[in-house]
Amino acid sequence: MSIDGRELRNALGRFATGVCVISTYDNAGEALGMTANSFASVSLDPPLVLWSLQAGSEVYATYATARRFAINVLASEQLALSNLYARKGDHVMEPGHYRAGRNGAPLLRNALVSFECELHATHEGGDHLIIVGRVMDVCSRPTGKPLLFHAGAYRELH
Repeated sequence: MSIDGRELRNALGRFATGVCVISTYDNAGEALGMTANSFASVSLDPPLVLWSLQAGSEVYATYATARRFAINVLASEQLALSNLYARKGDHVMEPGHYRAGRNGAPLLRNALVSFECELHATHEGGDHLIIVGRVMDVCSRPTGKPLLFHAGAYRELH
């Protein structure tokens, strides 16, 4: 049985997700940010999380080999940041958008939560690379609502 790609994409879009900016430093020490919604928890012991990187991404080489990165879960008021770091050619993070984390990754300011990770493993996954990170530190803010994505559009909790 053959599955139509557009039909599958629409069906998968019915699953509501949070929106994240994955951040890391490139080889020149510049902070990069990339919007993603392919984030999931894997294990509590050891503390592992994963996200998926599209093989055709213009920043693939940097993210596929990053030893340290952060997964920053966006708050509802950070929709503009999601759009900014989702655009091709706009992955260099503006200095006011982040601060240095304790374990070598840039952390997005005012994110609901930031998981600072060390690379644990990568796995081929079709047209994506599945990146598993070991959580080294967690920084969360006590209030705020998540930015959500569902059926091709941003959503908010009410």
